[in-house]
Amino acid sequence: MEASILHITNGDSTTNYLKKINLKGEFITWREMLCEGKTTTDVGSETFWKNRFEFLKSSYKINKKTFIDYTLKEYRNLCKKKSQKEIILWFDSDLFCQINMIAVLSWLKRYRKGYDISLVSNLKENNTKKTHAFSKLNKNQIENQYKNRIELTKDDIEYADYIWQLYCSDSPLRLETVYKFKTNSPFKYLGAAIEAHLKRFPSIENGLNLVENSILQTASQQKVNSKRLFLDQLIKNEKVYGFGDVQYENKLNELKQLFHSFNPVLLSKKGKAVLKNQINFYGQIRNDNSYLGGSKKYSFLYHNETNKLLKITS
Repeated sequence: MEASILHITNGDSTTNYLKKINLKGEFITWREMLCEGKTTTDVGSETFWKNRFEFLKSSYKINKKTFIDYTLKEYRNLCKKKSQKEIILWFDSDLFCQINMIAVLSWLKRYRKGYDISLVSNLKENNTKKTHAFSKLNKNQIENQYKNRIELTKDDIEYADYIWQLYCSDSPLRLETVYKFKTNSPFKYLGAAIEAHLKRFPSIENGLNLVENSILQTASQQKVNSKRLFLDQLIKNEKVYGFGDVQYENKLNELKQLFHSFNPVLLSKKGKAVLKNQINFYGQIRNDNSYLGGSKKYSFLYHNETNKLLKITS
């Protein structure tokens, strides 16, 4: 029966596409970006949503009505869906979706014990690391990935929940090694996502993280005449994070001191010096209210030569 299946997707584009091709079942869209801002382990609690609203309000100017209408109402719909004993997850391979996925699994572990939970994987190109978002697949490809979905065991769900607990802890140091131990995990894109996450802490060389340095590098190497085209280029260049216009626009606002202009896109003298590691921008960009998961972003430094994080002691 149709009502016996509940699909939880990574976004509206996936939900709309699966409905368009008449995939059977009911749908819930997980409308969050837990890869940014402070997170707590208790997914769905009052404290959890309070933290999320405060972050979205301060960083993205999201008002309460939008937050309630867009995110909370859909979450409440999820809470009501108890009759479907089979739950199928659709989360893409990038960091954005993988962090949302482990949060959802943590919630399912707590509130949907005994349910059949399975995971649909992205389609990966042969002999490459490139994957295709669900919304970019044709109907036959979707049906094939759906047919070959992986049924998650209790241990799989425990593992995802454990990674979520570490992601929400006040230190990312244990996360550096623990995700490498479970080589037979069905979460085949989670390892790369965690590696990408760790590189979002500021580098010891110039105080900017991998994403921020990539933005400066793109501005330096390519002549772009407008901010709009620059955002398009940033999205095209980077796939592992899964960021869109909104995230990159926010980043450009944080880095505006390092740009002479955005129309055309030109680095300032300081921006060029930071990119060459001649100036360390850590002191000027540091924000003690900036979190990655449960950890303060500027309490750790990433050492590129060793690929290790260092804790800053005050």
